[in-house]
Amino acid sequence: MSTLRRDVLASFVVFLVALPLSLGIAVASGAPVAAGLIAAVVGGIVAGALGGSPLQVSGPAAGLTVIVFSLVQEYGWRATCTITLLAGALQLALGAARVARAALAISPAVVHGMLAGIGAVIVLAQVHVVLGGNPQESSLDDLRELPGQLAAPHTHTTLLGGLTILILLCWNRLPKRGRFGALPRLVPGPLPAIAAATATAWVLGWETARVDLPATLLEDWTPPVLPHGPPGGIAGAVVSVGVVAAVASLLCVVAVDRMRPAGVPRSDLDKDLRAQGVANMVSGFLGGLPIASVIVRSTANLQAGARTRLSSVLHGVWVLVLALACGPVIEQIPLSALAALLVVLGCRLMDLAQVRDLRHHREAPAYFATLGGVVVLGLGKGVLLGIGVMAILALRRLTALSVRSEQLVPSPGDGPARPRWHVVVEGTFTFLGVPKVTGLLQQIPAGSSVDLDLNVDFMDHAAFDAVHQWRIAHERQGGRVDIDEVHEAWYERAVTGDTSPPSKSPPQTPWWAPWSNRRNSESPSDPEHLPASDLLLAGVRRYHDSTAPLVRPIMAELALEQKPQNLFITCVDSRVVPNIITASGPGDLFINRNVGNLVPRHGAYPADDSVMATVEYAVNVLDIRTITVCGHGNCGAMAALLAGGTEVKHLHHLTRWLEHGRHSIARFLGSELAEDENPLVHLCKINVIQQLDNLLTHPWLEHRVESGEIELVGLYLDLPTANVEILDRATGTFAPVPGEAPAGDRQDTRTPS
Repeated sequence: MSTLRRDVLASFVVFLVALPLSLGIAVASGAPVAAGLIAAVVGGIVAGALGGSPLQVSGPAAGLTVIVFSLVQEYGWRATCTITLLAGALQLALGAARVARAALAISPAVVHGMLAGIGAVIVLAQVHVVLGGNPQESSLDDLRELPGQLAAPHTHTTLLGGLTILILLCWNRLPKRGRFGALPRLVPGPLPAIAAATATAWVLGWETARVDLPATLLEDWTPPVLPHGPPGGIAGAVVSVGVVAAVASLLCVVAVDRMRPAGVPRSDLDKDLRAQGVANMVSGFLGGLPIASVIVRSTANLQAGARTRLSSVLHGVWVLVLALACGPVIEQIPLSALAALLVVLGCRLMDLAQVRDLRHHREAPAYFATLGGVVVLGLGKGVLLGIGVMAILALRRLTALSVRSEQLVPSPGDGPARPRWHVVVEGTFTFLGVPKVTGLLQQIPAGSSVDLDLNVDFMDHAAFDAVHQWRIAHERQGGRVDIDEVHEAWYERAVTGDTSPPSKSPPQTPWWAPWSNRRNSESPSDPEHLPASDLLLAGVRRYHDSTAPLVRPIMAELALEQKPQNLFITCVDSRVVPNIITASGPGDLFINRNVGNLVPRHGAYPADDSVMATVEYAVNVLDIRTITVCGHGNCGAMAALLAGGTEVKHLHHLTRWLEHGRHSIARFLGSELAEDENPLVHLCKINVIQQLDNLLTHPWLEHRVESGEIELVGLYLDLPTANVEILDRATGTFAPVPGEAPAGDRQDTRTPS
């Protein structure tokens, strides 16, 4: 299909969406009905032709309804047009200053809360119209009068509104197949809903309030007049219309960019803001509503197959043609049908899916504060309330601090009577966290040996002074304090009087980082070009300097006897580091590593006893009660099995070893692969399940597992995300570790049994 044909067809679809919405928004705003059509025409032609986003569609927006209604009540309609014109000039100036992206600094929680609040205000007001009454002056009055309106509804008006809502809710649920399968996609729901209500009222002869449309769009046009009132209030009105419309437009453009088809260029936000400004100036001058990019129309434009800005421009042309040629038809539309359309639209603005997303980031309080503020206090105060709550949440995060302590087993060097404590302080350590930290430190008995870990990204002077004074007092009472700083050396720099900025002395590379990431004095040249022995010895020297003093007391205890808690069977892959992914230390894991984390079955050929020798020693000598098999993504052994072993057939020892993986590949071939699942990931997970089953082929171990003496655990490490998943052996699926927050970027964890 040619681009021109796509755009023409899409323009008709958008036109069918825009027409009833423009009429309904005009009625809800307290403006002349023609104002909604003028804004739709100008938004399509002017903003569409000049905009920086080729696929977004502009017009009167439901999000501005509350603002416009209050302005009409306070200043009158012609003065409101002047405010719209001035708001367009403000947007034009902001676009010229290239500050469009600054508007996106407003938290989405506040923006979505504002839209939800506007939706609630629209619903509360338009429900009265659906029931045959009139909206009140405020949302609280609407809510207060609603029971009385429900008790005495206007029958015909209510039935027409109910019919409109019913069709809107059912239209997109029509069967997608059959003769009328394409109907919901080609004809948007608002058109048949309004048409059905209009036809019903006309056929049955019901008397109900209808749209009042002038003979021509500009029949009653007069130049805009200056609003009368305090200059500060007028300026606030201009800023409110300009900024709210700008933010709504920019968010819409960003959303459209995420959905744009291949070959469509990215949007220019500053250019689009300038186009919105010009369109609002034209709309205000001609007597139209304020204009903004509208996500409903833009989404319809995308889904209808538009490829260029021609679709948006043509939709404005169709609105103009219909308004000039079909005025008598439009005047037959019942106002209750338009009000019902706005009730559904208002409910959709209150999107609960947004709340679920915001809860993951703990920003739901700002959403509900904004929503409630808009309904109770009005739009401006409600948004300010939401911004204030968001600022408090941000401040709380910036000053978040956790403190924990544990009493350790005394080491030989501390003497039998000296207790040992380990205290960890994590987060941002400011004066706000001093009471929490000092309260815990003061509970440590005098004379104790304390290992204090300061894992903080910032420490102010009050925090340093509190820790330093406690350290001096504790050591005077015979105690010992060792302070270890994980990030910047805030405490050490304060003690030594070093006033240079932290950025001048970059933090040392973490001990768990690869050698290739390190640039320190011990390896001044590129580590990738150093001999392997030099890299190894440089690592040993660093261990002696920083880590050995910390682990020496633990190693002194372990030198006498090892008591590991878990037998960990995993791959030899260099990217898998068991102690990192299990947060374990010396003496915790008894590890067996082999190519592909394979476990030869009982009586397998070729015979191999290396893995089971480890299992036997771990269970019968070390008394380990948990055996873990840990697989990982992008496993080379699994890739070789998946390729049939052809790539490694010249490696004779490896080829013989991979024979122990043939049951995994057989299980893989007998399972179902999801459409979006990577075959290699699928096999890597199945291999973990199979190796646990292989363990049970050894009778002596099977008996101990069935009796409950031994627990088998399956883990899978996803390398790109560094996430670890655990196997549910009952269902044969991998899932996030229980008790942790869900990771938003976690990959698909489905695995067939």
